[in-house]
Amino acid sequence: MHILIADSGATKTHWALLHNGTRKNIYTQGLSPYFVNTDQIITILTKELWPKVKLEVIDAIYFYGTGCSTSANNKIVAKALLAQYPKAKVAVDHDMMGAAKGLCHNTKGIACIIGTGSSACYYNGTTITKSRTGLGYALGDEGSGSYLGRMVLQHYLYQTFDADLLYAFEAEYEVTRNDILQAVYKQPFPQRYMATYTQFLYNHRGHYMIENILEDGINDFFFKHIIHFKESWKQPIHFVGGVANAFKDVIKMLAAEYNLTLGSIHRRPMDGLVAYYKSK
Repeated sequence: MHILIADSGATKTHWALLHNGTRKNIYTQGLSPYFVNTDQIITILTKELWPKVKLEVIDAIYFYGTGCSTSANNKIVAKALLAQYPKAKVAVDHDMMGAAKGLCHNTKGIACIIGTGSSACYYNGTTITKSRTGLGYALGDEGSGSYLGRMVLQHYLYQTFDADLLYAFEAEYEVTRNDILQAVYKQPFPQRYMATYTQFLYNHRGHYMIENILEDGINDFFFKHIIHFKESWKQPIHFVGGVANAFKDVIKMLAAEYNLTLGSIHRRPMDGLVAYYKSK
């Protein structure tokens, strides 16, 4: 039996092909139906997935992606997948469900995504019963890469950074004020662009201004999402995502300050999803 599992974020999609106990990992660009339509997804799959997964018979595809929270958006993705693999059983759900299954499996817990975007939910071991989904990079996504990257850009553009950080920023990024504003307001996928500046935070850990950005930005996620679940005080809180993994020390510190029980922190949910489907 051939099974494809997909975890799709705003930036990239991680695919796992399972067959007789073996696993093959494939990566394509992100496939959020908020940003790409069915035809565009088909084009991406044709160029980036099909050459690496040439099997005409895929028995089942389980796709979890950002933006897949409405039936209309799910149909956009499902239609594209069925165009490539017409004989497959296709199930499309939002990335929060994928994170919950990958992190909690069959147990209760709070599942949090902090990557390019951010969101959180309470999972009762079977399904999501409460969620605080992100409002996107313009209105929400607290603690995410786009959120933290925006704070970096604000500090640079407002010249809030001290002299050392201003010099370091200009040395690492040969961009002008106009370049930044064009990328944020005129170019596609501004959330991806802003998220790239989290690397600056990672490169300069220990500087008090960098630590303040990290603590303030990730605390916004705790304050606006996690503590609003009454279950947060009873169940472990798990995290997944590149930002969560990169700054897990900040998450551990904040969890302790809020007196919350911290569960696991993973960079990607795929290992957990593979284990979940193997157990089924």
